[in-house]
Amino acid sequence: MNELLFFITIIINFVGILLSYKFFKKTGLFIWVAISTIIANIEVTKCVDLFGLSVTLGNVSYSTTFLATDILSEIYGGKEARKAIKIGFFSMIIFTILIQLDLLFIPNSEDIVASSMQNIFSFMPRLCFASLISYLISNTIDTYIYDFIRNKFPSDKLLWLRNNGSTIISQLIDSIIFTTISFIGIYSNKVVINLIIVTYLIKFIVAILDTPFIYLSKKISKNL
Repeated sequence: MNELLFFITIIINFVGILLSYKFFKKTGLFIWVAISTIIANIEVTKCVDLFGLSVTLGNVSYSTTFLATDILSEIYGGKEARKAIKIGFFSMIIFTILIQLDLLFIPNSEDIVASSMQNIFSFMPRLCFASLISYLISNTIDTYIYDFIRNKFPSDKLLWLRNNGSTIISQLIDSIIFTTISFIGIYSNKVVINLIIVTYLIKFIVAILDTPFIYLSKKISKNL
């Protein structure tokens, strides 16, 4: 069941990116980056089993930020892609601050969600710090790698190469930074390494599956 939901989630996310781009053009991609970074930081608090492996949710939503920035790099250039990264970075900071302020409010006697919010978001400062650092570094690296590959291989026939090449490398960097900062000292080093490997495998799958969607984004761009 989880595996089916995993692939459904991937399709919905990728279709969502294309719809955001089609209806709102470049602004839609900026919006998507902001939304997906916030959603991913909520989803990451839930653990599930996928393909016999224990993983946290959020990998799919977070990975789509790389597709969004790749589309921006391909069509509008690296400068616009890096602007989207800054928007996502700012969104995560504001989200974290506001949520932590919410937790400080004393609930009244009729409240039924305060304890649930506490369970979900009390661990968030460390996760968000890890996410902020990994997001900023890995996504920025992604845009520069993408530009480098595009300059070397500008043909549309090799769009898959710059899309996958930049994302696969930057996702590995992201997995190492995020998992290490988030869980070092909480789990043993062996578990942390295992989490890095498992997280990267999930992101690798998502990176490969997003290839048709960047080709579709090129077709959409011609009709905007």
